[in-house]
Amino acid sequence: MKNYTITIFLIIITFVILGYNRDNYHSQSPVEYIISNVEGIDDSPKGVFRRAWRLIKNNYVDETCNHQDWNRWKKRYEKNIETYTDAHIAIETMLESLDDPYTRFLTKEDFEEQDMNIDARLQGIGVHITELDGKILIISVIDESPAQNYGLKDKDEIVKIDSTPVKGLPLKNVAELIRGEQGTSVKLTILRNDKTLIKNIKREEIKIKTVKSKMLDNNIAYIRISSFISMDTANEFKNALESLKTADGLVIDVRGNYGGLLTNAVYISNMFLDKGNIVSIVNRNGDKQDFTAVPEDVITQKPAVILIDEASASASEIFSGAMKDHKRAALVGETTFGKGKVQMILKLPDDSGINLTVAKYLTPSGTDIDHKGVRPDYMVENEADEQKNDDDVCLNKAVEILLKENKK
Repeated sequence: MKNYTITIFLIIITFVILGYNRDNYHSQSPVEYIISNVEGIDDSPKGVFRRAWRLIKNNYVDETCNHQDWNRWKKRYEKNIETYTDAHIAIETMLESLDDPYTRFLTKEDFEEQDMNIDARLQGIGVHITELDGKILIISVIDESPAQNYGLKDKDEIVKIDSTPVKGLPLKNVAELIRGEQGTSVKLTILRNDKTLIKNIKREEIKIKTVKSKMLDNNIAYIRISSFISMDTANEFKNALESLKTADGLVIDVRGNYGGLLTNAVYISNMFLDKGNIVSIVNRNGDKQDFTAVPEDVITQKPAVILIDEASASASEIFSGAMKDHKRAALVGETTFGKGKVQMILKLPDDSGINLTVAKYLTPSGTDIDHKGVRPDYMVENEADEQKNDDDVCLNKAVEILLKENKK
């Protein structure tokens, strides 16, 4: 398996949205829509701890809580909590005992950042960064962002932020130095091909676009979904479909898409599927909720191919799994990540929060893909950076499949 770096703005997670229905899907704000109500709850440090303990006990997907007596944590910590720091350490320790990489504690700052990603807005300069071999590298620049306007490029190495050298700093700390309020400026010292550049960049509120599209040769449309995390993703995708409605076939690229909102995957799948189940959510009691296609929500009947790889996860797998099981699209690439769990976003009384695993999901055929992934119909290995080159073997294979389909 290839090594994939995860940027600070991407989350390998599928969020379940409470009270979902298509009529109000786009009308509510993220905070109102996906966060449990905490009004009237004790917001003291002990109250925050008790709230977290109870939410985990009552909602975690494994009712045994990883084969332990959950009451022991309450006995161990409740009398010793005096400050919010005490409460947060206790909550993090409880969550670590679940041995679940997708369940995690969020500080107030982390919670706000996650909310901004869901609301498709970000205050800063608009770069995705990663740490590689001790270097802080820009791996992508958001279109129409200050970073792009000031000439930052992929693979630029960040050496210094204002007067602070970044060597040895954790990635999270580097991100915090780059971020800032709209209207303020940050000075980046950049190393590019052994040449040092200084960029004074004014921070702005950035509208994050998660869907890009274009028309290829042979009247084939290409649509890339970089993430399912934004509340605008489904509408962006719908607009892309409508703008490319004259195409004879569609290539949908979810390579490197780590996931996001469950409802985005359901809604986009329904644009292709006129009947049947899209995904099933199974809670810890074995209760199953089916998300079924609604005929009137179908937008296109055009043939489609989906590009996947080992970094296509969660919501990407819900979408590709549904399309494969219903034989609505051919899958090209590599077996996906294999993340078949669903998280709920829970806000705590002090504005911190928890991403808590509350269920697993099954594809329409009843398949649990956790740790297994979704297998492509056509196995084609993705080469590094091939999506930025003309010789994209997966894309070429997808076009070949669609051209053959159109000749039938």
